[in-house]
Amino acid sequence: MFDSEQKVPMTSKGYESLKSELANLIEVERPDVVQAIAEARSHGDLSENAEYHAAKERQSFIERRIAELEEKIGRAQIIDVSSISGDEIKFGATVFLVDHDTNETVRYQIVGSDEADVKLGLLSITSPLARALIGKREGDEVDVSIPNGMRSYAVERVEYA
Repeated sequence: MFDSEQKVPMTSKGYESLKSELANLIEVERPDVVQAIAEARSHGDLSENAEYHAAKERQSFIERRIAELEEKIGRAQIIDVSSISGDEIKFGATVFLVDHDTNETVRYQIVGSDEADVKLGLLSITSPLARALIGKREGDEVDVSIPNGMRSYAVERVEYA
């Protein structure tokens, strides 16, 4: 985990996504839950009011998420991937790998933790595979330990877009 002063790397797309989620929580979700709490209160006895307790729980989640997003946005180090070039794998690189077990080519972009979604080909910079790829070049071999054992890849291509 990051300490409170350390910057959090992310692409501009990831940064905009966090800002959008924060705006939605502040402008839509927070007012909605306040309204739900007020409505549940109007039903009387709060000790046995499931709607009230659910709304308060939702409010607590929203406030925690707002604080988390504000902290991440405040520590964001936005990496402009289009300004990066070269043949060495760094944050933001789109990497084409040949899986030695299946002989299939897989494509990943190395992104910040909050942007990661392996199903979409977005690999967290903190993942074992991304850490193994950093500094590698086209033609290099990469072995990475995964829960099922070892996986081997060949770096086929590195792009920055």
